[in-house]
Amino acid sequence: MPSKPDAPRAKTARRNALSTVAACMTLGLAAPARAADAPPADSAPVQSSDSPIADYFANWQNRVEQAQASQPHWMTPMTTVTPRLEQEYRYDQYKQYLQNGAQIDNFGGGKGLELIPTTTNEILLNIPAYQHRSNVKPATGFADGNFVTIKQRLLSANEENGNYILSAFLGVQAPTGITAFTNRPAWIVTPTLAGGIGWGDFDIQGTVSLPLPTDNLHAIGYSIVTSATLQYHFWEYFWPEFAFNDTQWTSGVRAGRNQLFVSPGIVFGRFQIYKRVKLSFGISYQVAVVPDHAITVPLTPVYNHAWLLSMRMTF
Repeated sequence: MPSKPDAPRAKTARRNALSTVAACMTLGLAAPARAADAPPADSAPVQSSDSPIADYFANWQNRVEQAQASQPHWMTPMTTVTPRLEQEYRYDQYKQYLQNGAQIDNFGGGKGLELIPTTTNEILLNIPAYQHRSNVKPATGFADGNFVTIKQRLLSANEENGNYILSAFLGVQAPTGITAFTNRPAWIVTPTLAGGIGWGDFDIQGTVSLPLPTDNLHAIGYSIVTSATLQYHFWEYFWPEFAFNDTQWTSGVRAGRNQLFVSPGIVFGRFQIYKRVKLSFGISYQVAVVPDHAITVPLTPVYNHAWLLSMRMTF
């Protein structure tokens, strides 16, 4: 088992990563509105009342429309967290096949409610995934919960003004899962930079994350997690994609190891249900290509292949 990382260096790395994302978010909040961020012409504010709180909620959808009008209108990929601001409810479901013969059914995928409270921010309130493991070491119960993520959009332009976006996230995972599916007692704080650029009907969206555990470092360790999705749009409702998800462990029980998944998939949408309410759904097949052989102690990759389903209701 690799030795524990030097404590002062680990604390310095964690502090620097958090400071970088915090600075990005502060700059995003303080930055004046860009020309590309101007509200759409038909997004008139609701007449002011005597209550600032009532005004805030009365103008909620106007802010959502303004935020989304000033960014690309790409589809949220299956396995890459989009840098775009979205307001939706999302439910995912996975079927994972492990190298040791175990299978894991994941209900919910750790997704949930996504809201746009300002013209440059999003808050994700996620529900812990419910998992069922069969064949090997059977277990059923909730996993740890990525219960909140804050997005700060830093730069954006819609398709008519440049077709790009850059955002910073800060997510927090709580050790709420059952013994079989938890990193207890560690909380995990994850700063992320996300961006995307498009050319006509084609776009690329990607993220770089640094999960920072607060405890149990000798087992969890530090890692660099990257994701990228190549996406194409045609016939209004079709969004085929090809994704890459990579994890490079720098410490912990998997120190020096790397896993890479590739995922062909497609999302269908956005189908209008009522006014702003629209439905999208997708399917993807994910398979590990690195390492090219199964390492069983500990499992690397963490699973061999998986089927992914996703449903989103935007509003």
